[in-house]
Amino acid sequence: MNIFFKQLTLLIVLTLGACEKPESDEVGQSQELTTEQSAVTSTHAVTDDVDDKRAVVYTEERAPCMDYQPLRKPLFGDLHVHTAFSFDAAANTTGTLPEDAHRFAVGEPIPFFPVNDEGESMATVQIDRPLDFLAVTDHGEFLGERVLCRDPASPKYDSQFCQDYRTSERHGAMMLATIITQDRPVRVPELCGNDGKLCRDFAVTPWQKIIEAAEAAYDRSEECTFTSFIGYEYTGTPANSNYHRNVIFRNNQVPSLPISAVEAPRDFLLWETLNGVCEDGCDYVTIPHNSNLSNGRLLTPYLNIDQSLESRREYAELRLSREPVVEIFQHKGNSECVNGLTSVIAEPDELCNFERVRIFGERKANMRLVLDKGRLVRKDFPAITNECKDGIGEGGMRGAGCISKNDFVRTALVTGLEEEKAVGVNPIKVGIIASTDTHTSTPGAVSERKWGGHVSKEATPEERLQPGLLPSNIQGNPGGLAGVWAMENSRDAIFEALKRREVFGTSGPRIVPRFFGGWEYDGKLCESIDMVERAYQTGVAMGGDLSSPAGSAAPVFLASALKDPAQDATALQMLQIVKGWVDSAGGAHTEVFTIAGSPDNDATVVLETGESIGAGHDSLCTVFRDPSFDPARSAYYYLRVVENPSARWSMHDCSRIAAEQRPAVCSDPSVPKVIQEMAWTSPIWYRPEG
Repeated sequence: MNIFFKQLTLLIVLTLGACEKPESDEVGQSQELTTEQSAVTSTHAVTDDVDDKRAVVYTEERAPCMDYQPLRKPLFGDLHVHTAFSFDAAANTTGTLPEDAHRFAVGEPIPFFPVNDEGESMATVQIDRPLDFLAVTDHGEFLGERVLCRDPASPKYDSQFCQDYRTSERHGAMMLATIITQDRPVRVPELCGNDGKLCRDFAVTPWQKIIEAAEAAYDRSEECTFTSFIGYEYTGTPANSNYHRNVIFRNNQVPSLPISAVEAPRDFLLWETLNGVCEDGCDYVTIPHNSNLSNGRLLTPYLNIDQSLESRREYAELRLSREPVVEIFQHKGNSECVNGLTSVIAEPDELCNFERVRIFGERKANMRLVLDKGRLVRKDFPAITNECKDGIGEGGMRGAGCISKNDFVRTALVTGLEEEKAVGVNPIKVGIIASTDTHTSTPGAVSERKWGGHVSKEATPEERLQPGLLPSNIQGNPGGLAGVWAMENSRDAIFEALKRREVFGTSGPRIVPRFFGGWEYDGKLCESIDMVERAYQTGVAMGGDLSSPAGSAAPVFLASALKDPAQDATALQMLQIVKGWVDSAGGAHTEVFTIAGSPDNDATVVLETGESIGAGHDSLCTVFRDPSFDPARSAYYYLRVVENPSARWSMHDCSRIAAEQRPAVCSDPSVPKVIQEMAWTSPIWYRPEG
């Protein structure tokens, strides 16, 4: 069978309720879905009469989507994308704008590297497959400052600050970036006035253009081919530690300006301020990203607030209502897990090294930039990367400073369990997505084979293979995708999926995972034609909560996945469940269970050609019961889907350069040539009653 049609059939099967058939009734056994099963189960369809039963609540005028699926459909998108409106996306980039990002997402070519001396793009780039949804998230902090310094008609164009700013795009970006590295950022009085009003006034036009581009791209017809969200990035970077979040609005009822880190330098101030200006149908979520570069600041709760039980509980409730998901992977690295923590009991996990940019024991220069009379003064102090323990550090955006257990999603989720026990509310109860963080208006440009770069100085293989200003270039990667299980492709349906955490992330491939938890699933569920319907009826989907069992039974999980349907996609290798819990003595634990597939299949990559070889799976499905469940202890579980090995983008780039001209990095054994792409689902949480 043609692989495209085979995968399309498999996708229909998993979406509507069937999967790979176990070899026996035993929990944990699995095998490939047969062609005969696909032919039979693909005829199972949901009712067309859904208009009066539609569960999606529309908050804006639009035609109901013709393709509505009560059992959910997988949609792929990117919720972290920058254009030339971002203060750090203008250095030697293509000048593309929000409308270009939307054009790229739906499959049209847009200008791309290289850029000539006049700043004109000399080539175009096009995505391999259109996305289902997108949010352009240009930085909200300096929209006005950039207009004031770049528009000759502005009243501040000839100011000394703007003259220094225009020395080069990179220098100008660093001048502005220095402001948000302060603990309490303040706009430059010379440019914005003492009250900052001039910069806020000049931010109105670019913000309106961002809104207009999203509105123009959104398909409100019954075809529902593409969804565009209005959003921006909140870019607090205290002490050069990442504190960034993307703000995604549900509809076109949005504030008159973004609430930035200048107006709200703390996470709780962001939520409180947005709550105050988000009225009349306005709704939003915030999505933290790159916790791997945060030195304990991004996901650690209660920083900078009173530590009373009441204050901590109020904070946890506010965060729980506004921050339902986290970005686990993007071009600045993997934020799933790290080996070597002393504060969490866990066996080493080799896959934690996938696209890592933080390494214990590494000597790294912790650079700080200080603005002095319009000039940047650089201060370096080298330090060994150690564990933050219970504190916080600085310099993470340069790959420096200490590493906290809360810098990685797997162990931060355990902190959430600890805090729930203490205050009664879990402040780190987050689902999982991924995105690109592209700064070239290229959402979903995640191909390892064809990656052209996401930031400046990445126009050629030679440039991409050099060390970058941030964890980019040779340390970077093409980034990932956000996946949602939604009833239809509309703003409201996708936003509701984010709120209920029925979402997943991938490191790039369009892997389709499903994950359910319950108490009564049997070993034959994978072969059932109504598998998904039964899973919903007697359990919870990814992002949900398991209540206490009636007896002493352990939870049972239904885990399944389909490989990316692309013709050249890599086969699946295995399914794993990651568990986290806190023991009776207060010790934090995580454990990885391999539950299906062929982890020892000897699949590999031919280094001369980059070709993946070895047996793998088009689909996997199994039912797994936790063998070490303690009903008295809270726990979380998420599914990780792992592909066979494939060639990293840098290996493809090295092969494009004549052997005698390749940079040293091409033969550096510390730079991986082979990777294993993966997908992560949102967790399912168990909390004992009482």
